[in-house]
Order: sequence, then C-alpha cells, then structure tokens
Amino acid sequence: MKIGASTLAGIEYDLENALDFIEGLGLEYAELVHQFPSEVIDAELLESYNLKYSIHAPFMDVNIASLQDQSRLNSIKQIKSSIDLANEIDAEAVVIHPGVTSYLPNKFFKKEVNEFAMKSMVELGRYGEDLGVLTTFENMPAFESMLFNDMKKLNEFLTSHELYMTLDIGHANHAGYPAEAMYFDSIKHIHIHDNFGDDDSHLPLGEGAIDLKCIVNTLEKNNYDGIYILEVNDYDSIEKSYKYMKENF
Repeated sequence: MKIGASTLAGIEYDLENALDFIEGLGLEYAELVHQFPSEVIDAELLESYNLKYSIHAPFMDVNIASLQDQSRLNSIKQIKSSIDLANEIDAEAVVIHPGVTSYLPNKFFKKEVNEFAMKSMVELGRYGEDLGVLTTFENMPAFESMLFNDMKKLNEFLTSHELYMTLDIGHANHAGYPAEAMYFDSIKHIHIHDNFGDDDSHLPLGEGAIDLKCIVNTLEKNNYDGIYILEVNDYDSIEKSYKYMKENF
C-alpha cells in the first residue's frame, strides 16, 4: 500500500518544512500543492528528499470552467505548468479540480459552464497523456459552487473520454455517497480524510463517520495500485491518520 501526505497540512509554512515533516514520519510520498505560497517549486530541492511525489494543480483563483475566455485560458495555462512540473520530476499523478461556478452563471449559463469544464478537462487530459503524465480529475464536495460533486456523472464523463479520477473519499461522503458506492474503475489516485457528512472538514482518519475500512478494502480487492494521500489539516492529523492506516490495513 502506497501512503503519502499532502503539503496542504503545512501550507502556512515553507515547502521544506512540510517535506521535512512528511519524510521524518517515514512516509514514502508527498503531494505538492502547486500554488501560493509554493507557486515556484525547485526540482533540485525535491531531489534532496527521499520522497516520491504527486502534484495538486492550483485551485485558488483558478477556474477551468470560467465563462470568461481570459480567465479560463489562464487557468488552463497554470494547470499545464503543474503537468510540466510533474513531467520534470517524474511525479506519480497530477490532481485537477473540474471548476467552479457562481450565482449568475449557475442561473443563466449552466449548460455553457459545464461545456467549458468538460472541454478544458479533455484538453488537460490529452496534454498530460502526450507528456506521459497521469492526469486525474477530482470529485468535489456538495457545495453549490463546485462542479462534478456527482461522482457517478464524473466517472461517466471520464470513462467516455479515457480520462481518470482522483477519488476524494471525504468529498464523496459529503456528497452523500456511502462507502460501498465510492468505487469506480476510473480511479487512479486517492485523497483520504474523514468527516461527518455535514461539512468538508478534512478530519484525521477515524475521527469522523466514514466507513473507511469498507472503501479501502474495496479498493484493495479491485487491485488499486495508486497512492493514498492523507489530505488533512495539520501535521498532528497526518500523524494520527498514518497511525490509523498502519493499524487498520
């Protein structure tokens, strides 16, 4: 089982601080959050650690579903830079958010927003494919502003275009999916954290209400060979979650 942690837990510190902690805990993988304050990541710095990497493409101030051409195209450009970085450092996967919407677009231009999102996803997927980078798209929590919180619809779109999913277990639970319904063949990467279904709270594993044993055992029975990234809020939560993984799987 491949287990890593997201640098999201130490986003308020410099990247070295988070990588020091993750490596010191004995984890094999780190997921680099490729946005402020780590917009520029030094590949030589990464080589100084005994870690393997995945990359979370920028999601702050980025929207590949934007109706505004300049905003959408700039967002795609930023995410392509994450795919380029993944290619440079031989990262295991890149994680991309499918986009967001707001009140007016959702009311009057919902069809166009979804069309732009899907077109952008296909473009980014093909860009990654051309570079030999596993490019994945993440299911979102059940917030009105976020696209593709319906994991079944996301899977249908991805499989129809030979694209791949990052399963975010906490997001799926927030969107109302029971653990036994979270598995799809398109899943190639995992974000794992806990919650009670009422918020996307990114709790340590075992401190919420998700049947984590059910979904992880289902993934393992289906020969999932990607990484489980602990995507929690702080270093203490990484440590608790890693302990949970070691004790239960």
